[in-house]
Amino acid sequence: MSDTVLTHDEKVTDSTVVLGFWIYLMTDFILFAGLFATFLVLRTNTVQGPTLNANLSFALVETILLLTSSFLAGMALLAARANSVRSLMTWLVLAGALGAAFIGMEISEFTRLVASGNGPTRSGFLSSYFTLVGTHGLHVTIGLLWLIALIISIAMRGLTRANMRKLVLWSLFWHFLDIVWIFIFTIVYLMGAV
Repeated sequence: MSDTVLTHDEKVTDSTVVLGFWIYLMTDFILFAGLFATFLVLRTNTVQGPTLNANLSFALVETILLLTSSFLAGMALLAARANSVRSLMTWLVLAGALGAAFIGMEISEFTRLVASGNGPTRSGFLSSYFTLVGTHGLHVTIGLLWLIALIISIAMRGLTRANMRKLVLWSLFWHFLDIVWIFIFTIVYLMGAV
């Protein structure tokens, strides 16, 4: 990445893009706040059906995968700032692999629940659970698709200013998903186990 001096228009454009992305993250925060509120209201609405009976060790492995992936995303950003494209790509691929493993575990959990007759239509509790956790999983999947596009863009064009901006925005998004998952782990899984 070259150390060229940005013009005023380029600085304004970059600032506008970053501000717009922060506004998007805040709207996502509001979306998840509503989903958490719905889950908390409906968590006892089991209609004499099953509760989650959370497997805490399974959820803990998911948590470790996602948090480690976020750490690797941070390492990728440091590598980019050091202009080490090879290290950057390695960190991004590893972060993506852990994110994909997380999604694989989430899909297997959903599949197991549905196969045992505990799908989202069984009760208000399960409906809110599938909606909250599934929305987070959808966001992680979108983050993985974004990451693949970013890796391809960096491989084709190098670490341009535009790619650096995309990397920073993706990293913000990825860390935001970690924060949401910490709340899911605490509210859904830990509170569900007591």
